[in-house]
Amino acid sequence: MIIQAISSRTCKSLALIICAMLISFSALDATAAAVSTESLIDEMLSMETMAEFPTPSYTCKQFSSYEPASKSPSQDWFANGDAGHFIRIEETANGKEHVMMDTAGPGAIVRIWSANPAGKLRIYIDHKPTPEIAAEMSDLLGGKFPGLPRPIAGEYSRGWNLYFPIPYAKHCKVTSDKGGFYYHVNYRTYEKGTQVEPFRQGLLEQRGRLVGKVAALAATLSNPSESAPSGRTEPFEAAIAPGESEVVEFTGPAAIARAVARVKASSTETALRGLILLATFDDENCVEVPIGDFFGSAPGINAFETLPLGMSREGAVFSRWFMPFKRSAVLKLWNTTTEPVTVSGELIVAPYKWTEKSMHFRANWRAEFDVPTRPMQDWNYITAEGRGVFAGASFAIDNPVRQWWGEGDEKIYVDGESFPSHFGTGTEDYYGYAWCWPGLFTHAYHSQSRCDGPGNHGRTSVNRFHIIDRIPFNTSFKFDMELWHWHESTKVNMAVTTYWYGRPGAKAANQPVTSEIAVVRPIEPYVAPRVKGAIEGEDMTIAKVSGVAAPQDWGGLSGEKHLWWHKGFGPGDTLAVHFPAPDPGTYRVYARFLTAKDYGIHQLSINGTKAGEPMDFYSPKIAATKEKDLGVFLLDKEANTFQATVIGANPKAIKSYMLGLDYLRLEKQ
Repeated sequence: MIIQAISSRTCKSLALIICAMLISFSALDATAAAVSTESLIDEMLSMETMAEFPTPSYTCKQFSSYEPASKSPSQDWFANGDAGHFIRIEETANGKEHVMMDTAGPGAIVRIWSANPAGKLRIYIDHKPTPEIAAEMSDLLGGKFPGLPRPIAGEYSRGWNLYFPIPYAKHCKVTSDKGGFYYHVNYRTYEKGTQVEPFRQGLLEQRGRLVGKVAALAATLSNPSESAPSGRTEPFEAAIAPGESEVVEFTGPAAIARAVARVKASSTETALRGLILLATFDDENCVEVPIGDFFGSAPGINAFETLPLGMSREGAVFSRWFMPFKRSAVLKLWNTTTEPVTVSGELIVAPYKWTEKSMHFRANWRAEFDVPTRPMQDWNYITAEGRGVFAGASFAIDNPVRQWWGEGDEKIYVDGESFPSHFGTGTEDYYGYAWCWPGLFTHAYHSQSRCDGPGNHGRTSVNRFHIIDRIPFNTSFKFDMELWHWHESTKVNMAVTTYWYGRPGAKAANQPVTSEIAVVRPIEPYVAPRVKGAIEGEDMTIAKVSGVAAPQDWGGLSGEKHLWWHKGFGPGDTLAVHFPAPDPGTYRVYARFLTAKDYGIHQLSINGTKAGEPMDFYSPKIAATKEKDLGVFLLDKEANTFQATVIGANPKAIKSYMLGLDYLRLEKQ
């Protein structure tokens, strides 16, 4: 080891140099931007920042393609033409550009979604004439843009999402050179004077530290469970008898940073709905939610994994919501069921310094049974007062029919807005998927963990968490979701858990959870409705066919299927099928068909006798016909033949000559 002596004069010189360096660094820090792509990525990964009211302050709003005819609750409030609407269309050197977003800064884009991305998307920042991002919209939102891989962007159950911050200092405009699509653009607007480092072209390739952060972001979003908080582990286990409670208390200042639980009972679905989690932080009632709903999927265990919440296939449920408290935390589990429930797990309690920005975590639950689908209504998720941040929602519905239940739009009002600053394009669009798609998916910020089927029948559970797109409010917050069901005369059961943070004194209208509503109601197995007396086309025996004929699912038809003759044939070709009659005799035969733009003109016959003139099954949109009277025929008891021969096609039709037979119906003469 070499030891070098340093004189006192040298020490003083070094001290002066270090002091000057510190002053220089301080000056750099003072002039550095408060907001940058890097700082926003940190917010995407940190659950701790959710618990502090934002500094610098900002609003979070949304541009979307919602139907602009919706002016007020008394004027086309439930209008549904939610695609292809833009701020304006500009003629530029690039041709027509459909303007999706145009707003002043300082701010940042925090989410872009589409159901059917189209054209080249251009993002112009701070009035520069050339875009900082110019890419095919499907590439940018589909995880194919260089530097923004899946799951930062990607398609999930036919919904295309980009979760990546794009900050701007003065102004931002987003366009596409094609129209006709659905879109959301969620964005922040910071308080005046906020220093923002704008996103620039090539930033993802040029700045090494940012590249590393983007890689870390992609890794965390791919495996949220690997994001483990520090703190002491507090295990727990309790057997809770019917009507009894178990209580755990902690003293602060501290924060619950993670919770894992395993519930055992004779019926897991019943226990997860009937075991109520109540949490009090600093003597404020902050959580009152059935434990299964609280953990993000209901009813029962439905595996998914997001950044805040998740469930494993083995039955463990976990939370990474950050829940700070200044003096005390009291957690209570109350068993409202008629059976004993055993709960075990662990809590991670982390050190925390309570400040003037700190907020309590809160979760509210609302459930309603037998809600009629008409008249349409704005079904309230949450109405809150005070200062806070909205952080997400988990929604569960029981749907007794297979028709789509979620045509309705989200409407979010902040700080007393008379018109919502978030006006969406469909319930599934809010939850980040599209086209009422029943496929399950999971992503760090949203998921569909249950959809029983067929179609959208049965129980469905979805969620979305606002992490980078969190919504601050200063005085009030209201979230309505339209109940806009395709079926006009059915009833649904709905339950929603809303997650938010609030400064002390903030509160929300809360539905007290009782044993009467903390239940899982039975739902009938799905039986496709059939027309009385119908002989279903899909059940008939094919006697002869040119090309391909097979059953196809189609909602709204008898049995929700039809016999579809659709490939490998042309004019002069035939399809023949056998059908029975109750007894030999003379019958009037009725039939219903499907029509579409690629269906043909067909000569129909029964047992070799023509059924009138050739029928044209063209229509610009897919639709079922009314019952058609084919005439009176002599029928055998078993082997009767219905035959269709292709004559041609309507001049407006695509020349595919298809035919869809829904059913035949017989009336004895």
